[in-house]
Amino acid sequence: MKLKLGLPKGSLQEATLELFRRAGYEITVNPRSYFPVIDDDEIECMLIRAQEMARYVEDGILDAGLTGKDWILENDASVVEVADLVYAKQTFGKVRWVLAVPEKSPFQSVKDLGGKIIATELVNVTERYLAENGVKARVEFSWGATEVKPPVLADAIVEVTETGSSLRANGLRIVETVLESNTKLIANHAAWADAWKRDKVERVVMLLKGAIEASGKVGLMLNVRRVDLEGVLAVLPALKRPTISNLSDPEWLAVNTIIEEKTVREIIPRLKAANAQGIVEYPLNKIVI
Repeated sequence: MKLKLGLPKGSLQEATLELFRRAGYEITVNPRSYFPVIDDDEIECMLIRAQEMARYVEDGILDAGLTGKDWILENDASVVEVADLVYAKQTFGKVRWVLAVPEKSPFQSVKDLGGKIIATELVNVTERYLAENGVKARVEFSWGATEVKPPVLADAIVEVTETGSSLRANGLRIVETVLESNTKLIANHAAWADAWKRDKVERVVMLLKGAIEASGKVGLMLNVRRVDLEGVLAVLPALKRPTISNLSDPEWLAVNTIIEEKTVREIIPRLKAANAQGIVEYPLNKIVI
């Protein structure tokens, strides 16, 4: 038996492949094929655009797949939302679909767009958003390059952003957030009811979440005399619970902990000043909670 797994093709593809690598899976993509090779005989992969993923999972063509909350809502798909996997193209975070207008536009809220033209790839979600706000406007599907359409081809756009830099570069101003989204692993209802497939999906999710949890963190181990332990622990970040082990010399202890990578350069000198010795920093691939 095999699990038919959909991987997002396009903007999320490289971030997804890297996430799977950190989780312990090696996936090889042939540019001429939509069927990547994965080093797990129980999984069969297929590259599908995130926009279409939920529909293929719902129809049972795929047992499971990775797509955004945005595209599940856009397709009004009936799928099992197994897990949130909060990563994006550039960062391990969420993305926003925002209503944006030209910088010099007089529009200050969605209420100002009655009778106007809004360009977006997320048509159904945008139409529901307008309806919720009592606004009647024309929503046109955008085939791409949405940021360049205002003010000539549209009065406003609804576009996805991580940092807002692309919108600013195109002279656009964010008015409101329409939807916050992140990647989800979804499953077909029948596949989720199958014990083997459900167990396989849950194991994959555990490893992917472990890889996300480890992002931006490193392991730190060091040796310290018992008499200096309190001073060393005071240097380590609050709410951390380091592992403390006895060494062969009863006067010495080994301390092992996990910290944010960005804090290492500040903490190591302070640990050294607190009489820690043999300090080793090491990378982490997964943290399974």
